[in-house]
Amino acid sequence: MEIPVYLFTGFLESGKSTLIQETLADPEFTEDEKTLLILCEDGEVEFDDAVLADYHCDIVRVEKEADFSSDQLAAWQKEYRPDRVMIEFNGTWSVKRFLEMEPPIGWILVQIITTVDASTFESYISNMRSMIYEQLFASQVIIFNRCDETTRKGYLRSNVKAINKRAQIIYEKRDGTLDEYKNEDMPFDLHADVIMIQDDDYGIWYMDALENPEKYRGKIVQFKAKVIEKLKGEFVLGRYAMVCCADDLSLIGLLCRTHHLDQVKKDEWITLTASIGVEFDEEYGSDVPILYDKKIISADAPQEELVYFT
Repeated sequence: MEIPVYLFTGFLESGKSTLIQETLADPEFTEDEKTLLILCEDGEVEFDDAVLADYHCDIVRVEKEADFSSDQLAAWQKEYRPDRVMIEFNGTWSVKRFLEMEPPIGWILVQIITTVDASTFESYISNMRSMIYEQLFASQVIIFNRCDETTRKGYLRSNVKAINKRAQIIYEKRDGTLDEYKNEDMPFDLHADVIMIQDDDYGIWYMDALENPEKYRGKIVQFKAKVIEKLKGEFVLGRYAMVCCADDLSLIGLLCRTHHLDQVKKDEWITLTASIGVEFDEEYGSDVPILYDKKIISADAPQEELVYFT
């Protein structure tokens, strides 16, 4: 029998406990299933054992990461024989380590859900990027809660997509209701004959173009980037963004079709003027922007070579 496992990640006080209790209380999620709830930290919201009993939910607690092992999970499976498992993961533990563990027979990880306090995200991404990465890199759903009128959703989205391009992002207001995401004003003129992308705006433009390729179809754009790889009749160019630490960089780049391959050199910085087309990318699983060069000029490296989504 397959036993679905739901992993809830996020820092302490990010809203994991509240989300778990709301999920259990949802009649579309809970009928008569027997649930094993594994708590790896004590959150700000306590679980009411009497209420959880109404949902046929058994609770076990683990305090040390070393005790969270395949053998322990197998022992709980044998003792409680759940129909499904929910894990409130410790925000300081390694998600990668958990994913590499041998699960009990029948356990199937079906979803990783991460809760993030939008009001503290900027501080965390600036000071604890590697810890943020650990919480977000494998998530299917990322929920930013405690959003208000000052929340920069584009900033949150760009930083998350640099870590995890496939994640679905949800925004919630402080009262728990959904907060709709709307494309914020871009720091460049989308209606100009040539859209001029300043060095500091490359990351924001790249993420917007990747998520909304049709918005840029037929547009002409100009930006500075580094030639990463030369191929037959095309080349890859872009810039690197720091994902979790200074030693872990991720390329945020695009493919450019060209008849002037002899004009570019690998690892050279160029200013590219290009038109934008749209094609389906099998690896990415959706449409992506494709560049067609119009003008290539050698350029100096930008003052800051790494991309920051500010």
